[in-house]
Order: sequence, then C-alpha cells, then structure tokens
Amino acid sequence: MTLIALGLNHLTAPVSLREQVAFDTDSTGTALQALTREPGVEEALILSTCNRTELYVSVAAGAEEIPQLWLSRHHQLTAGRLDEFLYRHDEDAAVRHMFRVATGLDSMVLGEPQILGQVKDAYQAARDAQALRAPMERLLQHTFAVAKRVRTDTRIGAHTVSVAFTAVRLAEQVFADLRQACVLLIGAGDTIELAARHLVDKQVRRLIVANRTLENAQELASRHGGYAIALADLPQHLADADIVISSTAARQPVVTHAMVEKAIATRRRKPMFMVDIAVPRDIEPSVSELGDVFLYGIDDLRQVIDDNRRSREAAAREADAIIDLQVERYMAWRRALTLRNPAIDLRQHAELYRDEVLVKARAMLARGKSPDEALAFLANTLTNKLLHHPSARLREAALSGDMDLLHAAGRLYGIVEQGERDE
Repeated sequence: MTLIALGLNHLTAPVSLREQVAFDTDSTGTALQALTREPGVEEALILSTCNRTELYVSVAAGAEEIPQLWLSRHHQLTAGRLDEFLYRHDEDAAVRHMFRVATGLDSMVLGEPQILGQVKDAYQAARDAQALRAPMERLLQHTFAVAKRVRTDTRIGAHTVSVAFTAVRLAEQVFADLRQACVLLIGAGDTIELAARHLVDKQVRRLIVANRTLENAQELASRHGGYAIALADLPQHLADADIVISSTAARQPVVTHAMVEKAIATRRRKPMFMVDIAVPRDIEPSVSELGDVFLYGIDDLRQVIDDNRRSREAAAREADAIIDLQVERYMAWRRALTLRNPAIDLRQHAELYRDEVLVKARAMLARGKSPDEALAFLANTLTNKLLHHPSARLREAALSGDMDLLHAAGRLYGIVEQGERDE
C-alpha cells in the first residue's frame, strides 16, 4: 500500500484553475465515497481551501495513477488538463507534506493558523464518509500532535498574519484612515470573522455583513457592532461600501459586473476597493475592468504577504527540523504494519505445544497416573518442546562461532554474561 499526496495550490496553479477543482462542504462526503470506490483506493482524505485542493490516498500496488485520473474525471476536465499544475508526493514525502500543510509552512501566509482547522474539518468529513482506515487515522492524529508541538516550540505563530489580516492591511494602504470607511463583508465563515475583528480594531466607521443565511450574518454582526443583511439584498447596499471583502463557499459569483457598475454610478464614481479571497471567486473577474474599482484577488495578496514571511523564516526552519523527526517516527510505525510479527508466531507455537502436552497429561490422569507424575510429564515435555529448536540453533552457532546469534539469544532470553552480571 502506497501513501500519495496529490494536488495543486497557489504556487502551481492560477485561481481560475483552482476554482474548477475545488470541493465545497456539501459535496466532499459524496466525492470521498466515490473516490474510495475506485479500484485499488484503500482510504482517502480531501483537503480543499481557497489556496489548495489536495487528495491524500492510500492505494494498492498498480493503482498509483487512479487518484489523478479520478480528480480530472470528477471535475469533468479534459484528460491531461491538470498535468502541468499538479504535484505528487509518495510515502515519507507525502507525510512530510501533510505535516507542513497543517503547520502552515506550505501556506501563502507562512505559519497561518487557519489551515489546521481546515485539516481537522477534512479529517472529520473523511471519518463521516468512512473513508479512513488505521494508517491514515494514525497519520491525522500524528499530524495534529506535530502542529501543536510546532506552535508550542517555535515562533511560527508570532505576529498576527492571515489572509484576512493581509486584506485589511491592503485596504488600509488604499484608505489611509479606515475610521472614515464603510466596509461590506460578504460571508460569515472564519476568514470573514477574522477580517471583522481586524476592522473593529481599526475602528471602521460602519460594518455591514451579508450572508446567504441571515441568522449567521446577524450573529457575526452583533459580535462586532455591525449591521446584517441577506445576500439577496446585496444590490441595494453595495453602493454604500467603500471596501468590500468577500469569502463565501458559493459555486458562482455573488457579486456581478452589472451590480458593481450600477453601484459605482450611484456613488458618483467614488472609488470602491474590493478584495475577493474566495475560491471559487465571489466577484466576477470582469469587475476589474470598471473604472474607479480596484479589485484584488487571492493571488494578488501574495506580494503583501511576502513582506511578512521574513520574520517567520527562522521559525520555519526550526519547524522543519521537528517535522523531519516526526516523519521518521510515523513511517517507522507504518513500516511495522507490513512486517510479520515474530512475537505473535512464537506465542502461537507455544500455545500449540501447550495444548498438545496438556491433552496427554489429562490422558495420563484418566489412565490412573498420579497428579505428580502427570505434572512432571507436563513440565518436562513442554520445556523440551519449547527449547528444542532454539537449543539446536545455539549449538550450531557455538560450533560455527556465530557470536552475533549467541549474543542475540542472550538478550532475547534475558540471559547476561557473568561479567555483565557482576557490573
């Protein structure tokens, strides 16, 4: 069985392709069930975020190409469409990749903490779909422990940095004083929650939260002193916004070219700053062609984010050292699964001898032999049977001078030499 990590991310593929292979929360369970029904696929996990879509799969020999073929077929892409954008890691490299992803070392924002929660969500989805077995279950538990240790033992989480923080920082560069700005947040997930916190810290003049489920928008808005609207009412409020930050799980854009064009006209050409950090994208790309609109996508944030990487690079090196050690520990456990355990065989042989001799001892009692005679037979015969083969091999080792076997036998049976005992 081979462990494979297969995927694409913000470094290997443009957002236009990433959004085509993204999995939403509602479809992931069904996709996992379909993937694990593929021939040779033993277990699977799907991780899909704004910056990456990855499959972690254990496959039988000869089925190594199945996950890539399935991914293209599932998203109805032409054969070979993904080839130049995909990366693949096998075995220990796949384990190392998962550890680095979960600790934020492979994120656009180095060390960002949100990815660990997304990995945990992916784990829960795989469990719900019954797509995991012992090896990957153990891998995920090990992953969470590694991420916790990296956070505890390094400064990888020092200095608040996230996609949400970066979006707010970029807005602050455009609007020198956010206290004069009206901000519209679209969505109600973790990223929007983080953006709301940063905006409140900046004392924005007004905060509007729009979401498909009005109740969720109201809960988020109430925590941050904002005003909630339903997503259906977005066209009526868009013109109020100086800044728009959007991150939903919608499969189609929620902000169209026509909506923004009308809003800009209503604003009398007053500029509007928009950040779309959703994949698939929430704002139609053609909005960037409108005058007085400054639209930034998830990939546009990279330059701002790169400025923050240097402060975390030393911590990242420390984190990689921890990860290298933990990769070997997990792989040692995984290799042990494929080895035949001689302790089990030894016990089975011993129990077989015991049962044979016990039958004979009971037969002696039935024939009228005394209990002492039956017990002596039992003890002597069982001892001889258990020691016959080891004794024969040790005699051969002594004659041939095989000291390695003789010393190994001493350690195996707990027998120490006189010099060692005296020490």
